[in-house]
Amino acid sequence: MSIVEPVHALVCTPHPDDAEFGIAGTVVNWVREGKDVVYIVCTNGDKGSSDPDMDPAELAKIREEEQLAAAELLGVREVVFLRYPDQGIEDTPEFRKDIVRQIRKYRPNTVVTADPYRRYLWHRDHRIVGRVVMDAIFPYARDIHAYPDLYKEEGLEPHRVREILLWGSPDTNYSLDITDTWEIKMAALACHKSQIPPERFAEMKQRMRERYQQMAADQKFELAENFHREEFLR
Repeated sequence: MSIVEPVHALVCTPHPDDAEFGIAGTVVNWVREGKDVVYIVCTNGDKGSSDPDMDPAELAKIREEEQLAAAELLGVREVVFLRYPDQGIEDTPEFRKDIVRQIRKYRPNTVVTADPYRRYLWHRDHRIVGRVVMDAIFPYARDIHAYPDLYKEEGLEPHRVREILLWGSPDTNYSLDITDTWEIKMAALACHKSQIPPERFAEMKQRMRERYQQMAADQKFELAENFHREEFLR
């Protein structure tokens, strides 16, 4: 595997479209600051339809195309599709190794994913992806004897991530201003037509604006994306 230029942030999203809901406004701000962002899409989203006649394999292709369109609009440098089955992803050594591989390859300062510790109503894929990503960051991506073949055969040296941001958290401690990037966030979400029918988009956009205004209630800006943030001591 070739070594690439390190990125500012690696966004590990359970499904196509989750990152747009969770962090797209912040991604645009980072890109405007000249920082590179890479998406890791963990599942193929092939269960994301209520149409009994929809072919899951075809849906997976559609959702990849939608994700690529959204990422291009946001300025994301690259999208990596791991293509695990929607609603079938598990906390396995193989999946954890895949995430460790991406962390060591892209060497991000920041990793972003779904909060695995949100209680009660939360998609199982979100819980599993969030937990595996956190385990991959510490200690596996850091330790040279964890998955030694990544170092010996692929040349991927250990890497220490500086911070993790978790979206969907009930315990937020970090707010970022997305007032100026709100419309781009919404345009990126609109790319996911298989998930958000165009006729429903205006209503959803209004509800989401109210929600993101509430996230900024204690801030000096109008709209915020909120996260739980943890720093990793070096």
